[in-house]
Amino acid sequence: MSAARNFSSRTFKALSVRNFRLYFIGQLISVSGTWMQSVAQGWLVLQLTGSSVDLGFVVALQFVPMLLLGSYGGLVADRLDKRRILYCTQTAAGVLALTLGVLVSTHHVSFSAVLILAALLGVVNLFDNPARQAFVQQMVGRELIANAVSLNSVLMNGGRLIGPAIAAAFITIVGTADCFYANAASYLAVLVALLMMRSADFLPMTTVAREKGQVRLGLRYVKDNPLLRNLIVAVAIVGTFAYNFTVTLPLLARHTFHQTSATGYGILLASMGAGAVIGGLVVAHRSRPTPPLMAALTLCFGVFMTLVAFAPSLLWAEILLVPTGAFSLALISTANATLQLNSSQEMRGRVMSLYAIAFLGTTPIGAPLVGLIISWSTPRVGIAVGSITTILVGLGLIASLRRDERNIEVLQAAQTV
Repeated sequence: MSAARNFSSRTFKALSVRNFRLYFIGQLISVSGTWMQSVAQGWLVLQLTGSSVDLGFVVALQFVPMLLLGSYGGLVADRLDKRRILYCTQTAAGVLALTLGVLVSTHHVSFSAVLILAALLGVVNLFDNPARQAFVQQMVGRELIANAVSLNSVLMNGGRLIGPAIAAAFITIVGTADCFYANAASYLAVLVALLMMRSADFLPMTTVAREKGQVRLGLRYVKDNPLLRNLIVAVAIVGTFAYNFTVTLPLLARHTFHQTSATGYGILLASMGAGAVIGGLVVAHRSRPTPPLMAALTLCFGVFMTLVAFAPSLLWAEILLVPTGAFSLALISTANATLQLNSSQEMRGRVMSLYAIAFLGTTPIGAPLVGLIISWSTPRVGIAVGSITTILVGLGLIASLRRDERNIEVLQAAQTV
């Protein structure tokens, strides 16, 4: 009993902080709504056009602003109060979800309308993502940041577990529009949580005064730090080719396993979400992000993605997506925490914006590319391309670590002489 209590207290330590606890609850509700919208939007596009390429472009448009202007979004997070930024971004995202729901329920929705709303959501995420990333440390401090980041990732994927299951039921029983309405309502939970937070409990954070060349300064800061640079490059490559599940999984369900309803797709996402929750809890308990761990997780993620690509049935795909989700979440949580722990306070917003560009901003490249690959071949091939690329990145990280170890040994030997 004491061992279980010790595991629980260590794993959920950041939730002892009141402001973070409020944030966690609000985000859990909101993220569930976000995943409901993601499932409904993917299914809606396939109903409107039936094209894997079109689906890829819709997913990509949500991240084009991040790719083009992500560093500026991080600079805004460094300059302004992060809670105020989140008030604005969460309200705007709710309005966009409500608009899409109205268009669907009034039968005025079109593929071009979905594209426009996806692009506008991308503009919102441009400012929302780096502000949310930096806001976590303002709530919990440096000592709990690794635990809080992992728990934050758990809630993101807890929403992936809950949202798709609810979305599949909504689409089947009441219709696609209600998924968008539910997502719009879910943003109220975040706004209420932000309102209930105690300002006096926030840790003092340095804001950056407006000066010229601050975006370039952030880029130079990452370029001159090998650890930050290598991690961001690795995340960018894996993000481009592997993290396209909103494109690959609906196509895998529809074309490979011949699922005619959204239920199969929802179960695939839910399976991956269940694994991600497990992976996030393990990382939250460990709370010791290291470069060797990052390399090992990258390899494991690539291996299990390969197994998913060649799963002989829908049931096997669902089973294999559980460990795939666990390693995918552990990988991203470890990268996120490592970057935050190894970046200075005044640079954190810009560093995390580059991380967001690497992880999310690469989607405008990866999603259409994977969509094209699948249109020329099969969904299995699209997933396999991502898995092989991920394995190569993991091997590259291991080689980089060994090279650094040899350089340190050479330096120590020279100092001894």
